[in-house]
Amino acid sequence: MIDLIHESIFAMAQAQPEAVALRYRGSALDYATLATRVETTAAALLACGIDAGQRVAVYLEKRFETVQSLFGAAAAGAAFVPLNPLLKPAQVAHILKDCNVRILMTSADRLSTLEQVLLQCPDLHTVVVTDTLVPAAAALPTVASAYRVLSWELFLQMAAAGRWHRRIDNDMAAILYTSGSTGLPKGVVLSHRNLVAGAQSVTRYLHNGPADRLLAVLPLSFDYGLSQLTTAFLSGASVVLMNYLFARDIVTTVAAEHITALAAVPPLWRQLAQQQWPEHCSLRYLTNSGGAMPRPVLDQLRRVLPSAQVYLMYGLTEAFRSTYLPPAELDRRPDSIGIAIPNAEVMVVRPDGSLCAPGEVGELVHRGALVAQGYWNDPQKTAERFRPAPGRDPQLTVAEPAVWSGDAARVDEAGFIYFVGREDDMIKVSGYRVSPHEVEEVVYATGLVEEAVAIGVSHPQLDQAIVVVTPHTDGFSAQQLVRACQPHLPSYMLPAAVHQWDGNLPRTPNGKIDRKLLQQSLANFFHSEAT
Repeated sequence: MIDLIHESIFAMAQAQPEAVALRYRGSALDYATLATRVETTAAALLACGIDAGQRVAVYLEKRFETVQSLFGAAAAGAAFVPLNPLLKPAQVAHILKDCNVRILMTSADRLSTLEQVLLQCPDLHTVVVTDTLVPAAAALPTVASAYRVLSWELFLQMAAAGRWHRRIDNDMAAILYTSGSTGLPKGVVLSHRNLVAGAQSVTRYLHNGPADRLLAVLPLSFDYGLSQLTTAFLSGASVVLMNYLFARDIVTTVAAEHITALAAVPPLWRQLAQQQWPEHCSLRYLTNSGGAMPRPVLDQLRRVLPSAQVYLMYGLTEAFRSTYLPPAELDRRPDSIGIAIPNAEVMVVRPDGSLCAPGEVGELVHRGALVAQGYWNDPQKTAERFRPAPGRDPQLTVAEPAVWSGDAARVDEAGFIYFVGREDDMIKVSGYRVSPHEVEEVVYATGLVEEAVAIGVSHPQLDQAIVVVTPHTDGFSAQQLVRACQPHLPSYMLPAAVHQWDGNLPRTPNGKIDRKLLQQSLANFFHSEAT
């Protein structure tokens, strides 16, 4: 029985020691070797003085040492904090300070960029660099007075037999920081139970097994990316780690590594749908989360990869994963985010907690073992998002927490859920509440654009007006796009303007389109036009 997230690796080391667990740049680690390396990393962390529940941050691209550090921290009884390798030094420093990181795992080149900001992190006492040699003291003149720096080799040599901190499944295993362009990122606290339950649930409906090979292209700091590891290790599958530059590289790797499972977010799927895929592709399934997949992209993927099943999913870091649409329902309900994942209840409720009627829009609420423990160091935001589960017996002494997502949704007569939009993203036009997702679906259906985002922008007469943002192209005019939408949208949902963004649309570190940055950049769009 698996109670703690790292135990899945040890269990597979017993069950199938010679099976490949990880591949990276042509090299492989079997489960027995990975388990040994995780144990050694845990012992070395303990030798460095890590205490139960203290935080170990990992600021690396995807590689063997990254995986060893994450699961080694969990095995030692610490909590791991994966940092997106795209983060800038100031963002890294904020996270390290916010959750009082004691040990940082990184590389020499990354450490050189962090030199000044790490001096602002008083709790940090050890930095381990994955390189064999520690950077020269002359290159890091202030490091010696702030914390010690260990080479990977010296760090591992410190490992000694000792007693690991006792942990149970309800103890903290990880803190994942949500990305955003406004405000500081929030740290979502996940227990071992959260991570194990999530891996068990996803493995059940994706039917993962030892024959599967998952390609990890998403950041491991992203819960969706991390789950490629946790689900694979639980099911005995193997993971190929990839830090890609171009979508074409992913297609090449899928073929070379005989990948059976690929997870991505909508902007990446849009690029992959345009690639030339081999006629007989090894992919068994595709998964999408992190936003709705536009219908034209979905249709194109199904044309170029006809033998791969497509799983459309919805999730949020505070509950990892909430719903999935069974592939058999794709033709009947392509706009649905599906049904609750195994071992979770997902409801659409009114503000008073009562269930919405079919077709009625309400807030999506998730209850079950995947509900996180709250936000690190932020009791106010925790109280806002993690509230008692609706419909529970009032006689219970301790209320069960649920995640009130802030997302608007509706459910149909058969129980399938449809995402309407984030409450924060809903556009208010002349008293109407408009879902940007609905506008975007119609915009995509015109066939005039490959990528588009609908946002609400302050308007002097309308409160807000809808602006559709697309990458800069000469292929269409704003008037053409609005005219193409007119037969399919009521007047209040029609775009008031189309803005062509210079270059590709901005992305968050997790690869999603950065709506908040677009809203900030175009906040005075109509006011500046008026002047």
